[in-house]
Amino acid sequence: MRKFATAVVAAGLFFGGMGVAAADSWHSVSDPLVTTGASFEEVKYRWEPAGVKHGGFRFKGALRDLNDNDGHNVYVEARAHAYGWQRFKGVQKGTVSLNESVHDGATRYTNTADMRVCRDRGALRPNNCSHIRAFKR
Repeated sequence: MRKFATAVVAAGLFFGGMGVAAADSWHSVSDPLVTTGASFEEVKYRWEPAGVKHGGFRFKGALRDLNDNDGHNVYVEARAHAYGWQRFKGVQKGTVSLNESVHDGATRYTNTADMRVCRDRGALRPNNCSHIRAFKR
């Protein structure tokens, strides 16, 4: 009976650990975030565990300026729990690799996040952004 109980506990710990590892692994986004003149491609994301890097939403990908001749910069915006947007800038006429995270400092871990890619058209014209992509833990 003791051997059976030990085997059950060991199996539970093993499969429980597999679930945690799967939750912390990278997930791919099937289609890129795209707007006129900018794209965020090869997007992957993961949820940090509670107590590690504030339990934040981590993402990475390639931020690309699609129109070299327009003179405008590109950026990605991300936010946790519908708080304010955090901006991660790209470059004109090029591609930048991003590996960033956003989190809510008031909670143990972040369970919702939003992201979009935008083209900065300067002070006189409004920026154009992609649709908001929502993520849930």
